[in-house]
Amino acid sequence: MPSDVPTDLAYLSATDALAAFRTRELSPVELLDAVLARAQETEPVVNAVVEYLHEEAYAAAREAEQRYLGKGGGDPRPLEGVPVAAKEEHPMQGRKLQLGSLLHADDVAEVTHPIIERIAAAGGVIHLRTTTPEYCAAGFTQSKLWGVTRNPWNPEYSCGGSSGGSGAALAAGYAPLATGSDIGGSIRIPSSLNGVVGFKPPFGRVPALAPYSLDQYCHDGPMGRTVADVALLENVIAGPWKRDVVSVRPKLVLPETYTGARGVEGMRIALCVTLGEYLVDPVVAANTRAAAESLRAAGAVVEEVEIAWTKEMIDTAYKTHFAAIMGDEALTAVREAPDLVNPYLAAFAEDAGSGAVSMIEGMALEGRIYAELGELLDQFDALVCPTTAVPAWVADEDFTATKLTVAGVELGTYMDAAMTLPFNICSRVPVLAVPSGFAPNGVPTGMQIVGKTYDDETVFRVGAALEEVRPWAYAAGSRPAL
Repeated sequence: MPSDVPTDLAYLSATDALAAFRTRELSPVELLDAVLARAQETEPVVNAVVEYLHEEAYAAAREAEQRYLGKGGGDPRPLEGVPVAAKEEHPMQGRKLQLGSLLHADDVAEVTHPIIERIAAAGGVIHLRTTTPEYCAAGFTQSKLWGVTRNPWNPEYSCGGSSGGSGAALAAGYAPLATGSDIGGSIRIPSSLNGVVGFKPPFGRVPALAPYSLDQYCHDGPMGRTVADVALLENVIAGPWKRDVVSVRPKLVLPETYTGARGVEGMRIALCVTLGEYLVDPVVAANTRAAAESLRAAGAVVEEVEIAWTKEMIDTAYKTHFAAIMGDEALTAVREAPDLVNPYLAAFAEDAGSGAVSMIEGMALEGRIYAELGELLDQFDALVCPTTAVPAWVADEDFTATKLTVAGVELGTYMDAAMTLPFNICSRVPVLAVPSGFAPNGVPTGMQIVGKTYDDETVFRVGAALEEVRPWAYAAGSRPAL
């Protein structure tokens, strides 16, 4: 292999892989070999893979190889030959769709999710599917069906959830790209805890299947290790779809490259560490402020602000919504098979209904929550804040009894540490989750970059600038010691 192609192929970025494919310095088959070998090596510890698609993946990789060699099949497509890990929640027709639940252990998908179709049509090589918690109803990834998925940086800790398997797979070197979904932070939480990048698109940007395509809290989106890679995948999966009435027209195409640090010169960025009443660990707060200071050094005007959200506002809004959207399904599962479901699903069903108000009262409250954010973003180009209030939570705990503490204060539920929920409530804002540093336990911390409604490009500009001036683990050559 030529000397200018990295030997650590498992951590090659998607954009670098495409460049090496085009110059024929690297074959898609070689890259697939490398990421699958890495998965086989570390899966006994990480446990992020539900299913390998070896036969289909190698057929796609060989087809891609022929395209780059000009031997038929047409010109290379946008993701030609790039391995992509798919969240198991995204159905693939004819394959199992288990949702991390023993209740669905034998279910088979009847349709394929539109983003899976688009990845395959763009030449992406879907080579494995990743773990989730049961019904994707937790911010950690464990289940009676699949066991515990662990953080590659420190296996004692959680990889987050519900796209935890995708986050862990990226961190462990199983793929340069992965799919995720986010109804309360399920892309951003694992991005934070695994030190990767994830994007919660604004509502309707990326198409989905009914009925959840109609749920404004719910978003499917891309995950990767670099900002450019996440933009690459977002450009493939975004855009209107004939079967999703909320999918936005016209399709937004993000720039292929950004101006790095220069992209934030003169930009006004708000920094808010607590988002109202969140209790934030001092390490998380310090890393967030350090990242914001890097943006200031790059030429942005960064101002620390407060936002008048209360814990009661956020809790009441999301519990009302979850009770209406997911509560009955979870409660039915718990009642029909209490011994088969995970304890956290029962806790979720109970919590979703507690403190809920009527739907119309909930909608009015959601309007008040966005009004606060809208006023702030009218004065700034973007907002930055922590992704999670604590560096991590342990992997083996389901948090139905154990409580998280921040600075000695016990939280009501571990989700009180998820600073992601307000931006599902404010569903039209784009949010890019990026790394902000490391905690003493060796687990990464993360920061959210929040843009004005449907202003996706700005959050990517800010993320690209931060990546340049404050390179995170993979750009700096650091890897999990597995």
